[in-house]
Amino acid sequence: MSALTVQPRSRLFHGHEWVYASDVKGTIGNPAPGDVVTLRDVKGRSLGSAIYNPKSQIVARRFSFRRQDLDQDFFVRRIERALAFRKTLPIDQELCRLVWSESDGLPGVIVDRYGDHLVMQTLTMAMSMRQDLIANALKELLKPKSIIARNDAPVRKAEGLELEKTLLHGQAPKPFSIKTGKLHFQVDLYEGQKTGLYLDQLDNYTKVARYAKGRRVLDCFTNQGGFAQACAVAGASEVVAVDISESAVNMALQNARSAGVASGRARRTCSTS
Repeated sequence: MSALTVQPRSRLFHGHEWVYASDVKGTIGNPAPGDVVTLRDVKGRSLGSAIYNPKSQIVARRFSFRRQDLDQDFFVRRIERALAFRKTLPIDQELCRLVWSESDGLPGVIVDRYGDHLVMQTLTMAMSMRQDLIANALKELLKPKSIIARNDAPVRKAEGLELEKTLLHGQAPKPFSIKTGKLHFQVDLYEGQKTGLYLDQLDNYTKVARYAKGRRVLDCFTNQGGFAQACAVAGASEVVAVDISESAVNMALQNARSAGVASGRARRTCSTS
């Protein structure tokens, strides 16, 4: 396995899992983009395994403190660990982020769950090259009806990757409605923001709404109106939701009507300078 020698004062020695190009003192071997490399300090001591991409300013991302390859068994183990952790949290297990990149030891991998359907993003070259292995691990563990790859995030360009949307397994659902607590949302797994919905914000909607009762609320960049809807449900005296996208505003209003808190209408205003 090829190796990178890391500069003594690199971020890696202060808890950061990324190695920037300026942190590399030398390269041993001839690693190719997407390869797994060993990280070493200047005395030759191993610092763990990382994914490598010289096309990015972040040339290496550590995923293990020991020698480790990226095979299907590895992905099964890491995803199992992520699922076990989610089960300890007070979240909706059927509507949540199952895998969150470095937080779950899978740099650049995001997996969101919408009931029987999974949406995956592979935002690093190494993980994109192993997309099928990740999908197979997900099929083994969760038996989903579909897996959609939403690899249309602009950050992929920094890794030298194309933007694309791909059906990896099953049949993708048409846009559908979901309810979480008292909140209502429309979900389009192919065309919606991020992977269809801002799943990583669901808890924040509730937390912010605790302070909303009897108050006037402004929700800018509202998208589907998550914060606005939550605050209205919590008893805000007035809520204004703003977004540049007309379709987003209409969807936010539709969600609010489904939740029984819409009394206004969508309106679009534009200004030029």
